[in-house]
Amino acid sequence: MSGKSGPVKIIIAGGGTGGHVFPALALADEFLRCSEGNEVLFVGSERGLEAKIMPERGYNLRTISIAGVKGKGLFGSLRGLARIPRSMVQSWLIIREFRPGLVLGVGGYASGPVVMAAHLMGIKTAIAEQNAAPGLANNILGRFANRIFVSFEETKDWFPIRRVIHTGNPVRYGFVTSAAGEKRDEKLFTILVFGGSQGASGINRLVLEAVPHLLDLKGCLRIIHQTGEAEGGKVAEFYKESGINAEVHSFIDDMPGAYGLADLLVCRAGATSIAEITAAGKAAILIPYPHAAGDHQVLNARVLVNRGAAEMIEEKNCTGEVLSSRLRDLYGNPEKLRDMEKASKALGNPDAAGKIVDYCLELAEKVR
Repeated sequence: MSGKSGPVKIIIAGGGTGGHVFPALALADEFLRCSEGNEVLFVGSERGLEAKIMPERGYNLRTISIAGVKGKGLFGSLRGLARIPRSMVQSWLIIREFRPGLVLGVGGYASGPVVMAAHLMGIKTAIAEQNAAPGLANNILGRFANRIFVSFEETKDWFPIRRVIHTGNPVRYGFVTSAAGEKRDEKLFTILVFGGSQGASGINRLVLEAVPHLLDLKGCLRIIHQTGEAEGGKVAEFYKESGINAEVHSFIDDMPGAYGLADLLVCRAGATSIAEITAAGKAAILIPYPHAAGDHQVLNARVLVNRGAAEMIEEKNCTGEVLSSRLRDLYGNPEKLRDMEKASKALGNPDAAGKIVDYCLELAEKVR
């Protein structure tokens, strides 16, 4: 750890989706773990996932009035732009009250006003970019942030090289230890299916379309499926009628434990999922979300595919028959699966949170 002594107060700003919230949680846990007396305050939006997750995990959360701009249509973008002045004032008031030594933006539209306000107030700032190509907020904030942490080596080219550091994407500690604590059943080939913290209707549909092509293997298969709130009942009923050994959850609280049971993952290619997959050293079939901004999930997936750690099927090219063929191939080829796991593990950055915290503590001002 950094040699800097004394407690530090930091603000972690951003959120919206699990792809921003869960890395933020990993960083907050590490800040508190590394030095007694450190304080963390989250700043986000009341509509984001952080509004639910942060208080549940015991963290203080303040919210600002902000909304997305990119991809919202003309009127949605105008509404988002109109909220920026108010959100800047709110951010200034929160920062003045909390007096942090550092403000760290983790992406998402809520990070923009907070990091910008901190910069204008003369407070040290840093940002963490999870995706292979940066989002709008980090594209702007990267022009002045004191440190820029990236998850992929390829992302360095988007930012000023002297301030950018390749650390990997921080993951919750459980994913780092999930491979060591694996509880895979040698008699069953276990497929873990999920679409991010909100589930994914497209993945649910494709997996259910694939199942009828795999019924001859049902005595050897187990499926653990996170569906999201809306489709859990329908998916569970389908598996029951098909006779497939399946566990259906609207949301999996212990996702590291589910990883430990899995032989193969079928999931989206969000940056947090990519980081968790590689930290745990898992093989995956990635089906990128087709409407992701800047097609960043395809770019994320290609990083793993190019290194032999995963396979990718773009949703526009995917059918139940195509997916079942890939599943059958990997089920019948354990050597290929092991090679994918090794390649995945080699890409992992299990100490990413620790690296980012070290750099932030070097930057931060001590509590006054």
